Amino acid sequence: MEVIIYLIVALASAGGGYAFATTVIRKNIEKKSEDLLKDAEAKAEIMKNERMLQAKEKFIQLKSEHEKTIIARNQEVIVGENRIKQKESTLGQKLEETKRKQAELDTIKENITIQLELVNKKQSELDKMHRVQVEKLEALSNLSAEAAKNQLMEALKNEASSEAAAHIKDIIEESRLTASKEAKKVVIQTIQRVATEHAIENSVSVFNIENDEIKGRIIGREGRNIRAIEAATGVEIIVDDTPEAIILSCFDPIRREVARLSLHQLVTDGRIHPARVEEVVAKVKKQIEEEIVETGKRTCIDLGIHGLHPELTRMVGRMKYRSSYGQNLLQHSREVANLCAIMAAELGLNVKLAKRAGLLHDIGKVPDDEPELPHAILGMKLAEKYKEKPEVVNAIGAHHDEIEMTSVISPIIQVCDAISGARPGARREVVESYIKRLKDMESLALSYPGVSNTFAIQAGRELRVIVESEKVTDKDAEMLSFNISQKIQNEMTYPGQVKVTVIRETRSVAYAK
Repeated sequence: MEVIIYLIVALASAGGGYAFATTVIRKNIEKKSEDLLKDAEAKAEIMKNERMLQAKEKFIQLKSEHEKTIIARNQEVIVGENRIKQKESTLGQKLEETKRKQAELDTIKENITIQLELVNKKQSELDKMHRVQVEKLEALSNLSAEAAKNQLMEALKNEASSEAAAHIKDIIEESRLTASKEAKKVVIQTIQRVATEHAIENSVSVFNIENDEIKGRIIGREGRNIRAIEAATGVEIIVDDTPEAIILSCFDPIRREVARLSLHQLVTDGRIHPARVEEVVAKVKKQIEEEIVETGKRTCIDLGIHGLHPELTRMVGRMKYRSSYGQNLLQHSREVANLCAIMAAELGLNVKLAKRAGLLHDIGKVPDDEPELPHAILGMKLAEKYKEKPEVVNAIGAHHDEIEMTSVISPIIQVCDAISGARPGARREVVESYIKRLKDMESLALSYPGVSNTFAIQAGRELRVIVESEKVTDKDAEMLSFNISQKIQNEMTYPGQVKVTVIRETRSVAYAK
C-alpha cells in the first residue's frame, strides 16, 4: 500500500515538474524573441540612418556638380557675349572706316571729273589749233595732209626696207658662223662627256683547266667526247700542247659562250660522255637565253628606259653576243644612247626619246631570222611592230639614210652612231665581212631539206652539216655533201678551200622497266 502511495506521489511530482519546466522554457523563448526583435529594430534603425546619410552625401555631390556645370556654362555664355560685343565693336569701327573712305573716294571722283572737263576743254583747243596749223601748211606746200602723210610713209618705208635688208644679211652671216661654232661645241662636249673603252671582238676563247689530265677526259675514247661537244655546240675545240688551256674557236659569241659554260659544268661534274654532253649543252642554252633577257632588262634599267616591249628587251640582251665590225653591239648601243641623251639635252630636245632611239638604232642586227633587208629598215619595222613612237621608228630607219628623216632626233642618232663608230680602235672592217661570209655559208647549207644544223668552223675552212637520220640516208648524205660543196664553189667567194662534212647519226633507244 505504501508502495502505491509512493508511486502516486512520484507521478504527481513528475507531472508538476514537467509543467514547471515547460513554463520556464516558454518564458525564455519569449524573452530571446523580444531581444532578437529589439536587436533587429536597432540594426534597421542604424542601416536606415546610414542610407539617409549616403543619400544626403550623394545629393550634395550631385548638387555640387550641377552647380559647377551651371557656373561653367554661365562662363561660356559670358565669354561668347564678350566675343560678340568685341565683334560688334570691330564691325562698327570698320563701318566708320568704310564710310570715311567712301567720302574720300567721292571727293577724289569729283576732282577727277573736274580735271577731265579741263583736259577735254584743252584737247578741243589743241585740235582747233592743229587744224589751223595744218591748213596753213597745206596752203604753203600746195599738198593736202593726206598726200603729205603718204609721201612721208613711203620715204620711211623705203629707208626701213634698206636698213632691214642689210640687218638681215648681217644676222644670217652671224647665225651661220654661230651655228657652225655651236654645233661643233655640242659635238665636242658630247664626245668628251662620254668616255668608253674599246675592245675588238675576236672569234677565239680560252678555256683554262687545272691539269693536262682533263684534256684526255674531254677528248674521250677515240675522240667521241670532243666530237659530241663540237656537234652539240658548233664550236671547234682545239686541244694542243698549250699547258692548262683549251681553245674554243667560233665566229658566233653565243656558241662560244655555250661551249665554255658547258665545258665548265662537265669538268666540274666529272661525268663526261656524249649523252651527258647533250644534256648539259641543252641546259646551258636555256641559261644563256635567260641571261640574255636579264641583260636586256638590266641595260634598260641602267639607261632609265621604261615600257620597252619584252621582245625588244630580249633583242637588247642579244646585242651582248653580237659585234659590229668587231665592236661589241651592246656597248656600242649604250654609248650611242648616252651620246644622244647628252646631245638632246644640249639642244633642248626630249632626252628620254633620244636615249630610247639611240639604244634601239641597231636592233635590226640581232633578230632570230635575218632577212635580206638593211638592218636600219629591219629595225624600223621591228620598232613599228612593237608600238614604238613614230619619232623613234623614223630615227632607227633613217640613221643610214635609207628613208627620209621626219623627226628632230633622227639626225642626232645618225651623228652619235658615227661618233661611236669613228673612235680610234673602235671597229675593224675585216671582222664584219668575215662573220657575214660564215653566216652565209651556214644559211646556204641549211636551205637543203633534211638538214637540222650547220656549223662553220676552222675560220670557214670546214662546214659541218648535221642531218636528220630519218629523212636522209647514207647515200643521200654523200650526194648532199657534193651538192653543198658545188653550190659554195659557184655562189660564194672564199680563200683556200672549204671542207664539207655531212654527219648522219642513228640512235636506237629502249627502256627496261
